[in-house]
Amino acid sequence: MGNSLGILAAKEPDFQIHGLVKFELFGQELWLTTTHVSILIVIALMLIFALVVRSKLSNAEGKPGALQNVAEFIVEMLDNMTYGSMGKELGTKYRNYIGVLFLFLIVSNISGLLGLRPPTADYGVTLPLGLISFTLIQYNNIKYNKAGAFTSLFQPLPLLFPINLIGEIAVPISLSLRLFGNVLSGTVIMGLLYGLLYKITWGWPGILHVYFDLFSGCIQAYVFAMLTMVFIKDKVPD
Repeated sequence: MGNSLGILAAKEPDFQIHGLVKFELFGQELWLTTTHVSILIVIALMLIFALVVRSKLSNAEGKPGALQNVAEFIVEMLDNMTYGSMGKELGTKYRNYIGVLFLFLIVSNISGLLGLRPPTADYGVTLPLGLISFTLIQYNNIKYNKAGAFTSLFQPLPLLFPINLIGEIAVPISLSLRLFGNVLSGTVIMGLLYGLLYKITWGWPGILHVYFDLFSGCIQAYVFAMLTMVFIKDKVPD
């Protein structure tokens, strides 16, 4: 009975899904939500960092500063990750896309540490990312395999065409749902815990945010980028 009363007395969980501004476009009611604001903040942070680093590099004289060292470390890490998965030649073509994708996902996933709703907790964000990666995968498939990109769907037996087709179509869905589900689950769990333990706000939120936002967010960003590279590489003949 005491536990039931405690749960009933808990604060209403807040999953940070709020409509901020309502407007109409072509007769349809649209909302500017917390997800849109979070995306704009994430993009602004990345642009500011890039512009500041560029300014420092343009005016660099003598020994590089701490910011330049951080930027060079990030670039080197992304290059090593891309070259290690795709090879030097193919990796050079896609290191910019993979690098931007990886950094966007990391900053988006850990934006909960800043009190924002992670943009990747919205399927309307992860699905377009999955479709972009899927487009690049199929582009390389057709570019390098020509007609083989289509005839491979009937191999090793023509009867397997439906299964092979579903396997190709499932790529963007699996990529987007994996990222969306993991980030959303962390957001929901934190919202429930804040609602149940709203009177105890010291100590434990930081520990849980380290796991759900920082650790899990970085892992999911790495998995998404790595699978994209693996799928692209798989379509390119040796």
